[in-house]
Amino acid sequence: MRPVLPGLLFLAAALPAAAETLSLPQSLIALNSAEGGQMLLSSEANADYFDLSIHFTNQVHPAFCGPATIAMVLNALELPRPASDMTLGLGMFDQENVFTDATEAVKPRARIERAGLTLDELAGMFGAHEVAAEVHHAEDSSLDAFRKAAIASLEDDQSFVLVNYLRAGIGQERGGHISPLGAYDAETDRFLILDVTRYKYPPIWVEAAALFDAMNTPDSDNDNRSRGYLLVSR
Repeated sequence: MRPVLPGLLFLAAALPAAAETLSLPQSLIALNSAEGGQMLLSSEANADYFDLSIHFTNQVHPAFCGPATIAMVLNALELPRPASDMTLGLGMFDQENVFTDATEAVKPRARIERAGLTLDELAGMFGAHEVAAEVHHAEDSSLDAFRKAAIASLEDDQSFVLVNYLRAGIGQERGGHISPLGAYDAETDRFLILDVTRYKYPPIWVEAAALFDAMNTPDSDNDNRSRGYLLVSR
């Protein structure tokens, strides 16, 4: 396991104070709490946390949880980076240059701004960047299969786990959402969601069963197929 304190301090410094976010139900544990920080320190699977936390970004549009997650993961994959207006011309994937002619063929940006991305469209966006993304609809999977696959991915630094879940399913406000996972704590059987709407919620630890149930919900924008998770690899 990699040392975790520097990464923990990095992300904690980037988070707003708890009072500035929406309140969390008791079933969720904020990363920027004493308990949440200790869970990261003792977590067994946390390799992805480091690669993702240094590229942590906040979605800039209400429907851009998908593009924000894509930008984080493409940067973490250390792909050749396009010039970015946000970095004075230096290379960095951001929520502007993740959109290309190839991604427009998957789903035009104008439609994403209205309706966001489904699980399958998210995979298609990665494919447009020539990155492998393995789709797992929760209805075709199981809690045990998800836990095993997610832990294996979090333990290496070659792949990343992205979850598409219904916020209401874990006690948060309303609709579907996309964010990457950063770590797993075996003692509590919880995953750390690096929520890209940090103005709304901090990154949180959620019980594996609750997260899987929130993924195993129908998405009306995807022919009522269930939400689920992606395994994205270098």
